[in-house]
Amino acid sequence: MTTIRKVAPVALAAALALGVTSCAESDRSDEGGGSGDGGTFTFGAAGAPEMFDPFYATDGETFRVTRQMFQGLLGIKPGTATVQPELATEWSADEAGTTWTFQLRDDVTFHDGEPFNADAVCYNFDRMFDQNEAGQVAGEYWGYVMGSFSNDPEGSLYKSCEATGEFEATIEITRATSGFPTMLTLDSLSMQSPKALEEGDANGIAAEGEGFSFPDYAFAPVGTGAFKFGEYDEANGTITLERNDDYWGDPAKTSELVFRVIPDESTRRQELEAGSINGYDLPNPADWSGLEDDGNEVVIRDPFNIFYVGLTPENNPALKDLKVRQALYHAIDREQLVQSQLPEGAAVATQFMPEAVKGWNADLAAYDYNPDEAKQLLADAGQEDLTIDFAYPTEVSRPYMPDPQALYEAIRANLEDVGVTVNVKTASWNGGYLDNVTAGKYDAYLLGWTGDYDSADNFIGTFFGNLNSNDFGTKAYPWGAQLSQDLKDADAIVDEDERAARYEELNQQIMEDYLPGLAISHSPPALVVGPGVSGLTQSPLTAEQFDTVEVGGE
Repeated sequence: MTTIRKVAPVALAAALALGVTSCAESDRSDEGGGSGDGGTFTFGAAGAPEMFDPFYATDGETFRVTRQMFQGLLGIKPGTATVQPELATEWSADEAGTTWTFQLRDDVTFHDGEPFNADAVCYNFDRMFDQNEAGQVAGEYWGYVMGSFSNDPEGSLYKSCEATGEFEATIEITRATSGFPTMLTLDSLSMQSPKALEEGDANGIAAEGEGFSFPDYAFAPVGTGAFKFGEYDEANGTITLERNDDYWGDPAKTSELVFRVIPDESTRRQELEAGSINGYDLPNPADWSGLEDDGNEVVIRDPFNIFYVGLTPENNPALKDLKVRQALYHAIDREQLVQSQLPEGAAVATQFMPEAVKGWNADLAAYDYNPDEAKQLLADAGQEDLTIDFAYPTEVSRPYMPDPQALYEAIRANLEDVGVTVNVKTASWNGGYLDNVTAGKYDAYLLGWTGDYDSADNFIGTFFGNLNSNDFGTKAYPWGAQLSQDLKDADAIVDEDERAARYEELNQQIMEDYLPGLAISHSPPALVVGPGVSGLTQSPLTAEQFDTVEVGGE
């Protein structure tokens, strides 16, 4: 069985403090026991997964499913963005920060009964590193965090993995970085059964048309998680996962986990009201109160995202002028946007990362809404008649962008008020919009980012550190290469406080001297569960685990 997917843009970098040693026990085994009374938890998904091999996945709807089946060496503590042990119980680094030793759990088996051990860890890393040409394009997360694959070892962060004991794996990287080992929490770097990978020809991916054809393994995945793959009924848009009764931690509270693909948000609400699903993600903020009045629980996540207007100066040379970019920023009434279009708890952004991330600069003030200043700046730049192709996505709701069209229309009206001519461009999220952003086809566009974990580099390093990305067009500016290098240098600072101070300086430079894009807001996204559902812990990373969820009576 094969399927095709189009290439979607993913910009991933990684970071957190480079600790010399980290050791703790997972919280999983301390949160109660027992498998509950079984039953089924049915979740309304906004989109269909591309396939089920997390290494090639790039979108949230795929990861929502795969993270229930797979685990990494490191995990994220539920309800936080904090790293905790998962399949590794402790880890340590040498003084150079390039040789990392992981002590592994000795009580884990894959869903196919194969043992999890150091040999399995190294098989996985070597498998991810050794990709064919199509796999190197599809395995975007590895490319962003590791730099390159086995055909370019000099450009790679990953060097080698050795089983230095049955339950001890030693991983060598080529340089110190704040991103390692935190990047091992990424769903794409999850551990998979070597036997199943080999038998399913997991690396047999091929380019086909504008996308890829995937091997059989991508539709029969084998991990170590609390749920295992059951069935994908593509025609009816349902994915069924079954409880893993041999799970090393507390068994899942339900015997079955079902995802029903329901693209329209209002239809998801109707299905919840009818009782045919037990929950869904990203309810419209205008519906929160009504949902709660009907006996549902609206679970509000902490804001850990950024909504922005991206700019492509290669497409429109006028955007290369800082005065023009400043004019666009002053033209947008962001305070009114937050109050009228976003849920309670949303805030105007002063920089391209949320306040919770270390390196956030508390001294930066928000650009004020000043139409007169915007008009003057356009005049000073000789751009009183500026025209831009400005795009927004359809058929999507994102944590930072609950209603793309409504947000777009508000920003468009602001820009037209200062004399900017806006050519409206639009496409469906997975039907061309993301591809067009990657290809640099829009002068300006709406997009955003939810952090993968607590890391300045995961935000501004992702946005402005990659000169090969069309996002923000950093390469088009004379300072682009210097900013990219400055971000790389900041990432390599070992001392956490020193690194945070450097990121604060860079945030100030980005907002005051460079302004590659327009940071708009941070928003607290929600999900909703129906009556009788308990045990769901929100994730600021929108990376909820469903093994603790129980479904009972009202």
